Amino acid sequence: MKARMQNFLPWFDVLAILAWGILLLKYWLTGKLNLLIHPNYFGLTVAAGIWLLLIGGLKAWQLLKNSNRSKNPSLGHISLFPPGWSSALLLTTAIIGLIVTPRVFNSQIALDRGIGEAAISSRAKPQAFRSVVRPEERSLIEWVRTLHVYPEPDAYTGKKVKIDGFVVYPPELPPEYVLISRFVITCCAADAYPVGLPVKLDQDRTAFSPDTWLEVEGQMITETIAGKRQLIVQAKSLKKIPTPENPYYY
Repeated sequence: MKARMQNFLPWFDVLAILAWGILLLKYWLTGKLNLLIHPNYFGLTVAAGIWLLLIGGLKAWQLLKNSNRSKNPSLGHISLFPPGWSSALLLTTAIIGLIVTPRVFNSQIALDRGIGEAAISSRAKPQAFRSVVRPEERSLIEWVRTLHVYPEPDAYTGKKVKIDGFVVYPPELPPEYVLISRFVITCCAADAYPVGLPVKLDQDRTAFSPDTWLEVEGQMITETIAGKRQLIVQAKSLKKIPTPENPYYY
């Protein structure tokens, strides 16, 4: 029984390598890779998936070849990690990844990662700032970066705005406000951080549950919330929209 187990253990290496290669390519082919990493790393990820399939195929060929010569097959010269529990763990993780579909980050994650403080994230770097000619053409992240560089809210009062994002209810916002938010990915989902702008409604905010995606049109105003002067979007039009294919900023 022990000998049979020893003969089977090297196949955990093969299955784990093949499973991870399939998983990376599946995320790419199904368009889910953008939920996990920055597009700059797509090429590297796809290349890694192909490489893993090639290595896994070569290792499988070696095992089949050696099994015809010996009752105790060996991996030969190619060995990425010790067979046994480590390989089984990698295989299990890959199988879970194949079964579970990645999901877009939601409002609770935004709150957990610190968006509740207010309109601008301290991680929105000034060097990433780009202005556009017309204020209403600025995306949410461009407004956030503009405020990070030029933080005086009165400078934008009366400016038209059109942004989209998902609804968040930070506990410090009064009931007539919601926060429209999106996540920014600099490398991968692990370092994604939320940015947002408060939106003042002229209707009951309970009509929009957390995580609802909205397109907001209106104009900028300055108000004091929780003792802090902030730039606020005075909503004139609210439209529910589907979750974008690419929900994150990069």
